[in-house]
Amino acid sequence: MAMVAVMSTAAIAQERVETTVSADVVNQYIWRGQDLGNVSLQPTLGIAYKGLSLSAWGSVGLTEPSDTKEFDITIGYTAGGFNIGVTDYWFSTGLDPQGRYFKYDAHGTNHVFEANIGYDFGAASIQCYTNFAGNDGVNADGDRAYSTYVELAAPFRLGGADWTATLGAVPFATSSYGTSGFAVTNLSLQATKAITITDKFALPVFAGITANPCAQKAYLVFGFTLEP
Repeated sequence: MAMVAVMSTAAIAQERVETTVSADVVNQYIWRGQDLGNVSLQPTLGIAYKGLSLSAWGSVGLTEPSDTKEFDITIGYTAGGFNIGVTDYWFSTGLDPQGRYFKYDAHGTNHVFEANIGYDFGAASIQCYTNFAGNDGVNADGDRAYSTYVELAAPFRLGGADWTATLGAVPFATSSYGTSGFAVTNLSLQATKAITITDKFALPVFAGITANPCAQKAYLVFGFTLEP
């Protein structure tokens, strides 16, 4: 659920197996306009081959013991600009007070299962995410909301940095995003730049401003990525 995508859904299909090993450190864990924690360590392990990818991503708080731990597994497929995938989100808090990972029953699990589909046009991309099982939110009638989030993102380069402008919205009521109907929950602008440390090592750093008009909140996020 990271602010920065775990693996690019618009990646070009690889002709050989590629492995990703990295970790982000962030001053705040902000996801789709929601505040999910304080200073956090967020590791990634992924493998990809010819458009098919499998990745694991996690988050653990470094300064606040009460921050929820998270462990996500995503399988995806990319062909040209088209991408599709399924993510299993697990949280240490939820319907099961013991936080058991292997507890999957519908009314007692801490897992949330989400499907996504999208297309990268180059100048911009669109993604749609919908929860279809697990500990989903409820709508105004108290029924499963099938919580959905739609995001438009436009990357560009300016001043020696890579920028991304993002607009994210929830189309209908769900307690998962705290919405009572259609609502814009994520307006963000993020810049990424590599800082040269030595002739052979550069540290990617990123900073971003995120606003959630629905919740009337705003955040300034900073982090860096550690990778081989």
